[in-house]
Amino acid sequence: MHRILLIAVPLFGLCIAFEWLWGRLKGRDTYRLSDSISSLSQGLMSLAVAAVTPLFQNGMYAWLQPHLALVRPSVWDGWWGWAVAIVVYDLCDYWLHRVSHESALFWAAHTVHHQSEHFNLTTALRQESFYAVMGWPFFLPMALLGMPLEQYVAAGLFVLLYQFWIHTEHIGRLGWLDRVFSTPSNHRVHHAVNPRYLDKNYGAVLVIWDRMFGTFAEETEPCVYGTVKPLHSWNPIKAVGQFYGELFDRARATPRWADRIRVLFKSPGWAPPGTSTTAEPDGDRLRQSRFDPAVSRLDRWRAVSLVAMTGVASAVWLDASDDMSEARNLVAAAVIAAGLYAAGALLARGTDGGGDRGRRTRRLRGWGLYLGAMALCAGMIAILA
Repeated sequence: MHRILLIAVPLFGLCIAFEWLWGRLKGRDTYRLSDSISSLSQGLMSLAVAAVTPLFQNGMYAWLQPHLALVRPSVWDGWWGWAVAIVVYDLCDYWLHRVSHESALFWAAHTVHHQSEHFNLTTALRQESFYAVMGWPFFLPMALLGMPLEQYVAAGLFVLLYQFWIHTEHIGRLGWLDRVFSTPSNHRVHHAVNPRYLDKNYGAVLVIWDRMFGTFAEETEPCVYGTVKPLHSWNPIKAVGQFYGELFDRARATPRWADRIRVLFKSPGWAPPGTSTTAEPDGDRLRQSRFDPAVSRLDRWRAVSLVAMTGVASAVWLDASDDMSEARNLVAAAVIAAGLYAAGALLARGTDGGGDRGRRTRRLRGWGLYLGAMALCAGMIAILA
């Protein structure tokens, strides 16, 4: 699947460029460079994790389907079988998505997708690294129905690619389509932290699941994007681990083992007795300015070129990953993570300040970080190409 996604990358890039240009022409630019780099970094991280966890991507389904199938796979032959597979997959995905907002351990994996305080097509590529690793049991109903692996994979790819176009603020209400499908208006609601919008509109392709199960909300007020507790960091490793760290702190804060287990499976806003957490957005959160610290021009373009180099290294690696050992894939994934970490660190450096000596030290550290990460990625390309 990751190879198909890499083929789609040029189209994604063209769409992102068009949306950015359209926003500039209309005086409504929804992009910020640091935020977009952060989102693209998470997309590359998710591809890296997928490459080193093939068992959880499609392997579990391939292994279990022959043992669980209650219906002969041949029943699904024909075009209509592929259409049914998409609908069933979308329903399974609704419940996975819903649980990922209502259960803390699953939210820890899913929260990455919601951390951006902007809403544009790069947000669509801000994919979760551990979502598929934790979510595969939700699709076992398809195995019970005997749907072949090819239909399961194709349906998952369709549902994933469909969601790309709904991450935009430049498409308004779409009439009857908003009542049936997940559309930009419906999905803006899903990404918002406005109290009336929280935990709504989970459907990936069809929003009728939300209407059926009571989780639908129409877009009636301007959306404030992000998470209830903002990330306020460009560090991709911190982004992935932020809520896991919060869960650990909550569990450590209570002496009762039963409460430590509850921390993992109750809602993300639940905390053991005697501890506190931010459960709901308040007025200050809704009025809070977006995280966008100043970055020097040099660091901006170093970060851009570094993410581009990391992207090329990812493409070369993922094209060969199926034929590589698990150990070599893990090393390659570490190189990708190092490159993305360095790009985030460059964006977090701020602008030069202090005396001449301090500025020189900062510049040397910046170049060391940049050149070291570029050398790692270039070395991996040279070895694998």
